[in-house]
Amino acid sequence: MTATGTGLGKTYLTCSVIEALRRRDIAVDAVKPVISGFTREMARDSDTGLILRALGRAIDDDALDEISPWRFRAALSPDMAAARENAVVPAGAVGAFCARALENAEGVCLIEGAGGLMSPLGQTFTNLDLIALLDARIVLVAGTYLGTISHTLTACAALAARGREPWAIVLSQSQDDPVTPGETAASMGRFVDAPIYLMPRGGGVPEDLAEAMLG
Repeated sequence: MTATGTGLGKTYLTCSVIEALRRRDIAVDAVKPVISGFTREMARDSDTGLILRALGRAIDDDALDEISPWRFRAALSPDMAAARENAVVPAGAVGAFCARALENAEGVCLIEGAGGLMSPLGQTFTNLDLIALLDARIVLVAGTYLGTISHTLTACAALAARGREPWAIVLSQSQDDPVTPGETAASMGRFVDAPIYLMPRGGGVPEDLAEAMLG
């Protein structure tokens, strides 16, 4: 689960997919290996806490370590947040952690990145670099604001440069959108092959996306 930028509803989508699959009695697990802007005092409402709540798990230190082993306090890109704590986020270790999560999952396993596709996770690697290490389908979350088509197509071009493409694009409705999400999807769809799903504000995961994830 990645996005064209930050604050577009990536965690909301992740949690909605988890809840939709659990309603179908489908085994599902999820990890968010790297998170910034995290404090133990506010763990319940953090992205990691929301994922644990969607999974029906307690929010304790063991669970936090299992879902998000690299946690940093500063609300900055993870590389800068880690530097504030004299910590390092190693690409190999993050990739191995995610690969184990995929391998050990009994059913669907969701991996949520931090920030947008090109946001740095460590000093020398981005979310895109992590994606390139994994054998996983890519769900790209985008907004419906003015400019989102360019941002989304740029993200698709970055993926293509690494020999990857989105398995699905989810348009998460922005607060201010100049046209209907359907019009944005129609325009975007002329340039991408991936199916485009619409996620209205507060509307939960598109049911057809949840069904597709079972295939």
